[in-house]
Amino acid sequence: MKEKRKLVLIGAGSVAFLETLIGDLIINPGEFSWEIALCDIAPEALEGARGLTERMVALAGADMKVTASTDRRQLLPGADYVVTTIAVGGRKARLLDCQIPRKYGIYQPVADTAMPGGVSRAMRMVPAMVEIANDVGDLCPDAHFFNYSNPMAILCRAVRKATGVPLTGLCHGVPETEEALAKYLGVEVERLHTRGAGLNHCTFLHDIRVDGKDVKLEIEARLRAIAGTPAWDDIENHPYQSPVCSQLFLETGCFAAPGDRHVVEFFPERTPHGAWNGGTLGVDRFPLEEKLEGQDKRYQRTLRRARGEEEMDVNYFAGRDGETEKLVSMIHALEHDGRGVYWANVPNQGSVPNLPDHFLLELPCVATASGFVPIQQLDFPDAAAGLTAKNHSYVDISVDAALRQNRDAMIYAIWMGGYLPDIDACARLTDELLATHGIAL
Repeated sequence: MKEKRKLVLIGAGSVAFLETLIGDLIINPGEFSWEIALCDIAPEALEGARGLTERMVALAGADMKVTASTDRRQLLPGADYVVTTIAVGGRKARLLDCQIPRKYGIYQPVADTAMPGGVSRAMRMVPAMVEIANDVGDLCPDAHFFNYSNPMAILCRAVRKATGVPLTGLCHGVPETEEALAKYLGVEVERLHTRGAGLNHCTFLHDIRVDGKDVKLEIEARLRAIAGTPAWDDIENHPYQSPVCSQLFLETGCFAAPGDRHVVEFFPERTPHGAWNGGTLGVDRFPLEEKLEGQDKRYQRTLRRARGEEEMDVNYFAGRDGETEKLVSMIHALEHDGRGVYWANVPNQGSVPNLPDHFLLELPCVATASGFVPIQQLDFPDAAAGLTAKNHSYVDISVDAALRQNRDAMIYAIWMGGYLPDIDACARLTDELLATHGIAL
């Protein structure tokens, strides 16, 4: 008889993660018989998630049990793995986090990690995540606890600080950047390996190798050949179509993952008034409204598939590349002490000596039977460490603001980002964000 394992997915209605995560687990269940326990506070989203998962399991003939509830405390007992993919306020709230700062001349392409949108999102997300973590600590303290939600560094740091529950963050940003760099160099991604550190969505890759050979000089030569020429303004000439990250590489010797769409939010001085590649960030360059509209369409497709209104034929699982967060692969490594290397968001704890121990960093980690062990990086460049320390300052203040639900600290977190030099304007923006989202402090 197969050993049983239970995975609880909180925020199961997420269109970004459900299908790929469950698909990976169906394809590669290991030697286990799985229970997939789905939780979402929105009944329609939960029923959609449950219906889709049940259809996927039936289509594959998988040895899996599917359960669901709007009450996570019903599902958490006995969990071996807990994954959060929540988004308090949903896509509507994220859009407001992007649109309101535009009134103040602040343009964000993502608005879920840094800048005022990231701080605003933290004020909603942190209390919810702390409540979930307390339930995990109470009902399944030995479970591996993973988070996919943003703002990643703030959430993971806040949960560990407030509860002591060891939450680990996962993101596809670095693996996708490695794929883009491999394409830029014309090699298979399996031949390329990197090391680095930083905040999620601004991770500095300082060691880039193909077949063990350092290729940074090759990347630098290719970039310097077009620097200062009209070709520089053609984003196709840059790794990951990211001129800001390419410029940072020339300045620091590090390529910032996961590319300009996220990284520019940490360096607003490089895109004044949102100017990027002949357009405006979040408006006609990486337009957020368009992206959220696409997510709405994916959500409606999920509901159609869940109801059987859209066919899922036998080729549904064919040719899948797998979930880029690589959680299922990590699970097998944790179960068997596989010692594979994966990118994860964990406390520094001395792994990068020129950064404080408490910093919540995105790092390459070894997956062992006792958990994730960060790879020590004694050679992390001081320039990248300084930029990471600057960026982490807003993380610490945002964590404090969100845990205490404190207006003044939220104002300070926005002011520290340098988006508005006038702290009174930061206060007005803060009050408008709080009022719009119905947060009374």
